[in-house]
Amino acid sequence: MKRLMVVTGGGDCPGLNAVIRAIVKRASQEKDWEVIGCIESFNGVLREPTEVVVLDNDSVSGILIQGGTIIGTTNKGGPFAYPVKRSDGTWETVDVSDQMIRKLQYMGVDAVINIGGDGSQRISKALYDKGLNIIGVPKTIDNDLSMTDFTFGFQTAVQIATEAVDKLVTTAASHNRIFVLEVMGRDAGWIALNAAIAGGADVCVIPEIPYDINKIKEKIESRYKKGRGFCIIVVAEGSRNARGEKVGLKADEPGYSNFKLGGIGQTLKLELQQAGVEHDIRVSVLGHLQRGGTPIAYDRVLASEFGVKAFELAKSGEFGKMVAYKHPDIIAVTLEEALKEPHLVSPDSFLVQTAKGLGIEFGG
Repeated sequence: MKRLMVVTGGGDCPGLNAVIRAIVKRASQEKDWEVIGCIESFNGVLREPTEVVVLDNDSVSGILIQGGTIIGTTNKGGPFAYPVKRSDGTWETVDVSDQMIRKLQYMGVDAVINIGGDGSQRISKALYDKGLNIIGVPKTIDNDLSMTDFTFGFQTAVQIATEAVDKLVTTAASHNRIFVLEVMGRDAGWIALNAAIAGGADVCVIPEIPYDINKIKEKIESRYKKGRGFCIIVVAEGSRNARGEKVGLKADEPGYSNFKLGGIGQTLKLELQQAGVEHDIRVSVLGHLQRGGTPIAYDRVLASEFGVKAFELAKSGEFGKMVAYKHPDIIAVTLEEALKEPHLVSPDSFLVQTAKGLGIEFGG
């Protein structure tokens, strides 16, 4: 009997359970494969006692429509930066990847499918380089992996963000207000851009186009006549001003090294007020609402395709690869190719030109 371990790492995202289900249902058609799930990314293997669960048709029944992941996830720790508490009460991170690989061998794990975004797939690549039989499945609502047309979860996040814009339009119009909607997007502005177009926003601020607050002010003033009007601004959390600065704080949590973004919406409000905008400005932060809830049909289908393809790669021994969507096919690319460059919004892309053609101001 061959044993396959499934891991979900990084931030949660709609469609994770659909991938898990697809892997299990495809594996169940083979008589010599068993699937187990590792609790909270690789941490379940690293902990003592080990935290893994058997995944079979009964355990994945009904999870297709569920958000989140039934085996948990985390963006803290991991085999290359596992937090360990020193005797003096302080924390350090240590590389325990070799010990983890030996433990997986002891557990009889023949292959690993790691479902995650850029950070998770960098872990996949490093583990593959150390000899682990591993396959990646791209997961990120930011849609920032370049070798796949889309990542699952992205379309659901865009739908949630668009619905938020729709709701803000009505209250903004009723009160003659400016509403700033802060959405996710660390380095890539795909969610903000798509939601701004779909929701009919007036301003879209994304990381790829540093903004000039005076250009945004001009757009706002064009939306008002005799003090009446409204304006909707959609801003990605990783957006930068003309000086290239992002808003956030350095994380101090053990095993978490990311710069914690947040506050760009309030920063924009303050900058607009300082620039002389006198209209009432309100800020809404969509935050983790974009990650939760039921995945839309598109993401369920894409996630299911990824899961089936990932198992078939494991079955045929094609390790060191990541599944990807290149319309109309589900293909496999090497992890090295997958991580070569991020998938960012090009200021010259037709999507940006479409937004500008609709009168959306980027501030750049």
